[in-house]
Amino acid sequence: MLIGLLTAIAASICYGTGSVLQAVGSRKSARREAAATARTQHGGPSLSSTAKAAMTWEFMVGTALDFVGFALGALAARLLPLFLSQTVISANLVITAVLSVKLLGIRLSRAEWGSIAVVCSALVLLATAAGAEGSGHTPLATHWWLLVVSVVLMAGGAVAVRLLGARAAILAGLLSGLGFGALGVGVRVLNGIDPFDLGKLLADPALYAILIAGCGGMYLHTVALQIGSVNGATAALVVGETVLPGAIGVLWLGDASRDGFAWMAVLGFVLAVAGAVAVAWFGSEGAHGVEPEAEVPAPVPERVG
Repeated sequence: MLIGLLTAIAASICYGTGSVLQAVGSRKSARREAAATARTQHGGPSLSSTAKAAMTWEFMVGTALDFVGFALGALAARLLPLFLSQTVISANLVITAVLSVKLLGIRLSRAEWGSIAVVCSALVLLATAAGAEGSGHTPLATHWWLLVVSVVLMAGGAVAVRLLGARAAILAGLLSGLGFGALGVGVRVLNGIDPFDLGKLLADPALYAILIAGCGGMYLHTVALQIGSVNGATAALVVGETVLPGAIGVLWLGDASRDGFAWMAVLGFVLAVAGAVAVAWFGSEGAHGVEPEAEVPAPVPERVG
């Protein structure tokens, strides 16, 4: 349990730092692009602008941290109940919020700091209440369903951001979270890992669900960072990657809390999600408003004659 918890915390730090660096790279790239070439007709980022954002050094370092976080998160998903591993990993929201103050110049309100405190408290409750992780053994049909759902979510998300444009920031963050959540479920149920069997691994639809959900989730998260608040997008991601995987872990994969601590697990889970939603609400661009520019008085017309 302790090793799994430390692994999830390390993954959270990698993801949180990576998110802010990716946001820095995305915004730097967006400033270099002319509005006509950087946006679609609906106001969303074009594939070209997203690709150029990925070529900044900040974005590349952030992406490297994401891959490290992915490896650590995958290990944590096999060592801990999903409701605990996914929630601890989602605490990257705290890292994201704190680093965004320094690197993005964002000023967090008291409400946001309070929401972050709620998330941290919820994680303590969850860690205290968590029991043993389930076996992860599921019928092969479930793996096929996971693949189908991953394809639908990621393809639907790509279409949605093209059609909705700038209004799709929170939706893109949510769908990217669902993608990362599907990734976590896929890692748990993946065949051919223990013991290692390459044939079983390559024949498992869950492997391809992991690849599609991971790549699609990363793309949608990049889009969300380009067109919306970094804290709001990350908080929406937290909800997506926490709620559904946690429920699947409990209902179908055998995850459970310690005897007599079910109430604490439920309370911690609800508080974690509520705290993330609060950060999404208070973390909109408007909540961080820029200092108003000094109003320039209109020139007084000269009197004639």
